[in-house]
Amino acid sequence: MRLLQVDFSVLLRDQFQFILALLILVVGGVAGHVIGRLNRRLLTAAGVPEAVERTPFERTAQSLGTDTVSLVSRLSSWFIYGVVVLIALNVAELLNARLFWNGVLTFIPDLFIAILVFIVGFVVADKAELVVGERLRSVKLPEVGVIPRLVKYTIVYLAALVALGQLGVAVLALLILLGAYAFAIILFGAVALRDLLRSSAAGVYLLLNQPYGIGDEVRVGEDRGIVQEVDVFVTRIENDGEEYIIPNSRVFEQGVVRIRN
Repeated sequence: MRLLQVDFSVLLRDQFQFILALLILVVGGVAGHVIGRLNRRLLTAAGVPEAVERTPFERTAQSLGTDTVSLVSRLSSWFIYGVVVLIALNVAELLNARLFWNGVLTFIPDLFIAILVFIVGFVVADKAELVVGERLRSVKLPEVGVIPRLVKYTIVYLAALVALGQLGVAVLALLILLGAYAFAIILFGAVALRDLLRSSAAGVYLLLNQPYGIGDEVRVGEDRGIVQEVDVFVTRIENDGEEYIIPNSRVFEQGVVRIRN
């Protein structure tokens, strides 16, 4: 009887530990899915969607194709999935038990801080995009529209780097990624803002020399009308209810004809 009991224990340990680990994964996966849906319903019932509507974080979440409630519910599910996977690996004896629990106790605070940094980074990035967009609203050039988003995703990228560093990702890899990202930003900025810089330089020349002014009738290329505004970047002319916004670089390159009646 004792021999049978020993054999049964060995059999249970050697042959069924993987089945037990698989069962834990299945049950944990179902539990994570149910808890995620439950959290979504609780947050919706508590009025969270209305409370976060039009907030920076909600706008950022919507730009990623989701919303705050869905994001929080998914994070709760993913957290349970992660813990379940670690427990299943421990049951299958693929992890050392002491190292497992020490790792869990160390990893969870780091994971929480990383998620917090990432969320705060999104909020700050969204606010920075709004501020930069407001400051550049008066600049009527298509190239300017990319600057607010460039600022936003730069902050998001930096927040992601800090979050990954908190999780113990190699610093050297982060620095290489940061250098590559900075190079891409400089290259993209040089290409995208080339016309903006040319227009600003031409605008400074036009404002200093004033070859035409507000109220003058001018022709630039095929566009003809009365000058309504001249600033550093563009010249605005109007003709028969149609308004033309002409980059100053085009005025400088094509020349301007001032029409005198």
